[in-house]
Amino acid sequence: MKWRIRLNKENLDEAVAAASGILKRGGVIIYPTDTLYGLGADAFSDKAVEKIYEIKGREGDKPIHAAVKDLGMAEQYAEITGLARKLTDAFWPGPLTLVLKRHKEVRAGIAKKIPTIGIRVPNDKFCLALCSKFGGLFTATSANKSGLPPPRSIGKILEQLGPKASLIDLIIDAGELPPRAPSTVVDVSGARPIIVREGAIPSADIWNELRSEL
Repeated sequence: MKWRIRLNKENLDEAVAAASGILKRGGVIIYPTDTLYGLGADAFSDKAVEKIYEIKGREGDKPIHAAVKDLGMAEQYAEITGLARKLTDAFWPGPLTLVLKRHKEVRAGIAKKIPTIGIRVPNDKFCLALCSKFGGLFTATSANKSGLPPPRSIGKILEQLGPKASLIDLIIDAGELPPRAPSTVVDVSGARPIIVREGAIPSADIWNELRSEL
């Protein structure tokens, strides 16, 4: 049986410490977010990110996004434009993923083959605490087999992943999550914003925030 921690109010620090240790050793975790369960690994470890792709059965040219603690941490890795700042002021922390132009020195892991990096600040105590403890970015892709709907419970996730679930080192189990949409993904790496995926935040809300900047 995999190492599993059933998350509650009393063991948050224990769960965060365990998860951070796994990430620092190049391992993979399943963890709850403010949207879905996520698959977490060191976002700038080539080997760890490869495990995420293998677990999900995801094509290597499809980008994987990551979680950050706050805007300050995001600025260490990516260029924050005026458009991006407008959206972060309105929707971070929350279900908004921004695709940003990465800094030139950021080249490994999720940024290995592309000039951009997708990041968000989840509105979730566990995620934010893990960002602080780990001290870097970890992947925030949904815990599901590529092309299939993300399950809301650990049991269903493991069932869907099948044999690939053996690559997961730690499960942070918060029980069955309520029905929630994934994050809305907005590409602000270019001159004009592009809504890549409409999720928990409606497209209309995004455009309303950006109206004065366009």
